[in-house]
Amino acid sequence: MTVRLIILSFAATALCCRLAGAGEASASLTELVREALANNPDIQAGLQRVEAARAVVPQVQTLPDPKVLLGYRDMLPQREVMYGMSQEIPFPGKLGLKGEIAGRDAERMEQEYLATQLAVVAKLKETFYDLHFVHDSITVLHKTQRLLQDFAQTAAARYAVGQAAQQDVLRAQTEISRLLARLATLEQRRQSLHADINRLLNRLPSDPLAAPREIAFTPLRHSLDELNALLDQTSPLLRGREKSLEGSGQAVALAKKAYLPDFELDARGMRDTAMRQDGYQIMLNVKVPLYFATKQREGVREAEANRAATFQDLRALRQELLAQIKDGMAQAERAAQLVQLLGDAIIPQSRMTLASAQASYAVGKVDFLTLLNSLLTLQENELEYHSELAEHEKALARLEGIIGETP
Repeated sequence: MTVRLIILSFAATALCCRLAGAGEASASLTELVREALANNPDIQAGLQRVEAARAVVPQVQTLPDPKVLLGYRDMLPQREVMYGMSQEIPFPGKLGLKGEIAGRDAERMEQEYLATQLAVVAKLKETFYDLHFVHDSITVLHKTQRLLQDFAQTAAARYAVGQAAQQDVLRAQTEISRLLARLATLEQRRQSLHADINRLLNRLPSDPLAAPREIAFTPLRHSLDELNALLDQTSPLLRGREKSLEGSGQAVALAKKAYLPDFELDARGMRDTAMRQDGYQIMLNVKVPLYFATKQREGVREAEANRAATFQDLRALRQELLAQIKDGMAQAERAAQLVQLLGDAIIPQSRMTLASAQASYAVGKVDFLTLLNSLLTLQENELEYHSELAEHEKALARLEGIIGETP
């Protein structure tokens, strides 16, 4: 039985050391965010989409390409050579509206790019805090493992002299085995989170990543009403949809201008080779919106319906974001209360209970189960503390991803 305890102790120690030593250096969240902003593929793709949308503006504001005409007519005894060009000229104001619509689309893409940045950073922070919780959990279980080894050796010694039951030793062995299983699960979770962070940084999943640097509790700077007000002022998600609404309004104005005719100016030169005479011809073609009842009118209806739909999408998005802010605030406030309660009251009380149980067990005043329960209660309270701390920081990261600044 003593050999079995030594084997379990060695296995637990080896696994904990391997987990704790996964990254001796500490990873700064600020440095990781900076790297993600520089290298994340989604962010870089969003930047290129902005550049592409900006390049559309001068294209749609420019006149259509002119047409060059070359011709030859042979009607004996006359032979004519014709040359010239024609230029399509949209009704004044149409090109300007097209440019404004493209400009609003470019501004929308820019806001979506900023929203992508915030989403990637928020995801990175959430993953970082989850990884931090995993490392904290490993530390807590490592401490529990050392105490369990001490308890197991004490129980074995007491059993050898007939002062403890064999079930105390067996129960200690069982808890060490359960701890090994939890550590194995944490190792798998650590590797998965490691790969997720590397993906966001555009690294290979197996690239090394240092252990996360210690985090501090971040208090909320704004109330719920202030966050709701900031939503309308700073949220790229909302502002991007507002740019879409502005573009939809200009699309309606452009659709109404479709009732107005476009023009085509045609200028030609002619040379009669037989008579050796030159001439020219100028024509103005007018595109008449003859089928306005089924074309231009329906185009206006389409643009107005799209504008109304975009407005309703904006309202729906705002309501959804307000609900997410409310939920995030509730989660952050709950986690803050639990962090304070656990850190100031529950964990100190659990430590005193464990210390009392250890002293009482040494003199035979309490049984081994009471001692073990005291240890496991302290362990779970410490794990809950680190979990709630991570959940609080994750809630703030989600709020920052919505409003665009630290909540």
